[in-house]
Amino acid sequence: MADSTFTFEFPGCGSTWNGARAADGITHADANLIAGLKVGDDRCYEALIARFENPVYNLVYRLMTDPGDACDVVQEVFLKVFRSIGSFRGESSLKTWIYRIAVNEAHNHRRWFFRRRGNEVGLEDDPGDGKTYEQVLHDAGPSPLEIAVNHEAQALVEEALKQVKPAFREAVVLRDIEGMRYEEIAEVLDLSLGTVKSRILRGRESLREHLAGRLKLEPRMELAVQGAKS
Repeated sequence: MADSTFTFEFPGCGSTWNGARAADGITHADANLIAGLKVGDDRCYEALIARFENPVYNLVYRLMTDPGDACDVVQEVFLKVFRSIGSFRGESSLKTWIYRIAVNEAHNHRRWFFRRRGNEVGLEDDPGDGKTYEQVLHDAGPSPLEIAVNHEAQALVEEALKQVKPAFREAVVLRDIEGMRYEEIAEVLDLSLGTVKSRILRGRESLREHLAGRLKLEPRMELAVQGAKS
């Protein structure tokens, strides 16, 4: 069989990637960008920041107990990305891998936040409520984020998101704001597909409850919730 190995150059980065094909979930462009990062190419670091800085900020901002800490957490996310890129094996997409680091950093910061105040908040269901994350609940209505919003409504949705349990909020943000597929969310959160779907449904239910009487939901209107930093 002929050797299918080839070489090409990624625009903006000085390195090349050699291989029969990109790893599963990795585009050739991403593979070449990763190769540049692994050899310390400054242009590739700049390309990574330019591509992911705002998306990661918007994600972290919505997951934080105190959104004012988002910038510090984002900085930690990229430090971990740069320190860990050498061990990245391409078993998921670059975006999924970075988002997993971002979610974990936000979770760690929340945990530190509550420890510091002596007020740990568990993510498990309340005893006796008869539900578990693994349940797949029927979702009869539209996502609470599938609405046309003005600035006032945006603020209401963002405020309501803060009231949703962090475990559910993560899933809702990744699905309804980031637009990720269920399979990608399962990779980011390291959960089964059923658990991901359950958390999304329960997060949407919780969001609806917090928005009840404050915001009219319109099934056919498009999501227009914007982050604090676009």
